[in-house]
Amino acid sequence: MTDVEITDVQATQVDADWTWTFVRVYTDAGVTGTGECYWGPGVSDIVEDSAEWLEGEDPRDIEPLVHRLYEIHSATGSLAGATVSAISGIDIALHDLAGKLEEQPAYRLLGGAYRDEARIYVDCHAGAHLGGAFEGAKQEEHDRDIYSPESYADAAEMVADEGHDAIKFDLDASKRYEKDRHNRHLNAEAIDYKASVVEAVTERVGHDADVAFDCHWNYAGDSARRLAAAVEDYDVWWLEDVVPPENLEVQREVTQATDTTICAGENAFRTHGVRDMVERQGIDVLQPDMPKFGGMRETVKAANLADDYYIPLALHNVSSPLGTKAGAHVGVSVSNFLALEWHGRDDPDWDTFVEEDVIEGGSIPVSDEPGLGVTLDLDAVEEHMKEGETLIDEA
Repeated sequence: MTDVEITDVQATQVDADWTWTFVRVYTDAGVTGTGECYWGPGVSDIVEDSAEWLEGEDPRDIEPLVHRLYEIHSATGSLAGATVSAISGIDIALHDLAGKLEEQPAYRLLGGAYRDEARIYVDCHAGAHLGGAFEGAKQEEHDRDIYSPESYADAAEMVADEGHDAIKFDLDASKRYEKDRHNRHLNAEAIDYKASVVEAVTERVGHDADVAFDCHWNYAGDSARRLAAAVEDYDVWWLEDVVPPENLEVQREVTQATDTTICAGENAFRTHGVRDMVERQGIDVLQPDMPKFGGMRETVKAANLADDYYIPLALHNVSSPLGTKAGAHVGVSVSNFLALEWHGRDDPDWDTFVEEDVIEGGSIPVSDEPGLGVTLDLDAVEEHMKEGETLIDEA
C-alpha cells in the first residue's frame, strides 16, 4: 500500500480494573490502529486534541509524527504526565496501524525479535484467597491473618502452582508496626516483620518462581537501606521503588549500599527522565511503564540506553490485554528484557477486552500477525465505559 492518510483520532475511557484509555487512529484506506494510554484525567482530551496535527499524515511515519506531537504539546508539559501518556497511546496505535499496513508485526517495526514470547510476572496479593468481611476485633484478626508471612507464602505457592514462575507482592500493603506513615520511617520491628514476609515467600517457592517486592516509594533513605540490608540473605528478585522518586541521589545511595537488587522507573517519563538514573547507576533494574513512559519506540530507546550499562529491563504494567500485548512486543524486541507485569489475575473481566487469548502459561507469545495481533472488543468497552464518554467508532 503506497498512499494512505490519517483521517481521525478518537479515544474512550473505561472503568475496569484500572481506568484504561483506548485510542484509535483511522485512515482513508479503511485500516485502523488501536492503542492504550496509562490512566489519568485529561488524557482522552489530549489524544483527541492531537487529531488535527495527525490528519492527512502517513501513519507509517511514526517517529516524525510522535516527535511533532511532543513539540506541539510542549506548553502543556510534554516531558511528563498526562501529555506523555496521551502520546504514548497514539504511538501504540500507530505501531498497530503501520504494522497492519505493512503486514508486519509491531515488534518487527521496533527492530525484530530476540525471543518469541515475553515472560510475565504476576502482581498478586497476600491473603486474597482467604476472603471474608468481618467487624471489630474479628476484622483485626482477619487482617492479621491476611498479612501474616504464612499468608503471603500461601498466595505465592498458589500462583506458582498455576504455572507462573515470576511473582510480585506489595511489601508495603500492611503498615504493621509503622508508627507514623507520614515520616517514612521504619523501626526495627517493622523491618523485622517485612523481612519475615520475604523469608516466608522465598523459602516457600524456592527456585520455582522469582519473587519481587514493591514498596511504592514509601520509605526514607535510611529505612530503605536498612530494609534492603535485612533481606540480602533471601532470593529477592528485586526490591521496587523503595524511596520516593524525586531525589536521584537518595535512590543511588540506596542502590549502591546493598547487594539486594533495586528496581525503579515506573514514575519516570521518556528517555530524558531515566538518563541520569541509568548513567549514574542509580538502579539495578530499569522499570518504565510503557503506555505512560512515551510509548513503544521510546521504551525501546530507554532499554537500549540501559543495555549500554548492562542494566536489565522490566516493564511495569497495569494495562488491559491490549496494552499488555503491546508491552510484550516491546519485551521481545530488546535484548535486556526480564519480564512484563500482569495485573489482571484478580480481575474476572480482564481478558474480555480483546477477542484473542493473550496469556499462555507464564508468558505472552507474539506471532507474525500484523500490528499488535489483538482485536479490541467494543462490547466490553461499551459495558465498562466511563460516564460521559463516547464509544470509539468501529475499526
